[in-house]
Amino acid sequence: MNNKKDIENREDIEKLISVFYSKMLDDVILGYIFTDVAKVNLEEHLPIICDFWENILFNKPTYKRRSEVIGVHLELNKKIQLKKGHFRRWLYLFHSTINELYDGTISSKAKKRADSIALLMQKKLSL
Repeated sequence: MNNKKDIENREDIEKLISVFYSKMLDDVILGYIFTDVAKVNLEEHLPIICDFWENILFNKPTYKRRSEVIGVHLELNKKIQLKKGHFRRWLYLFHSTINELYDGTISSKAKKRADSIALLMQKKLSL
């Protein structure tokens, strides 16, 4: 029997994103992109990402940077060519983190939306 709860609120999103980013930053394929290339400031970045997912999963008007998302990734792609394998790895880590922590309707929605986001990003980057 599955004892995992579904993603229910901002706190659950924060836990998901925290665990996901800790895995991603340690990942041999993706970690350096965030630390060395993009030089992501996690104190600033994580609350924005949590806003993004809270907006997507619960329709909360917390995320205000929708128009910036593609531009940020286009700029990153100029510094290091993003490839389909990067997106596959990102999805693998995101899905596996959700599967490790949560289960339910919102968890499934998060995985489906991540798949859509990855496809859209790849299309915009002409991959």
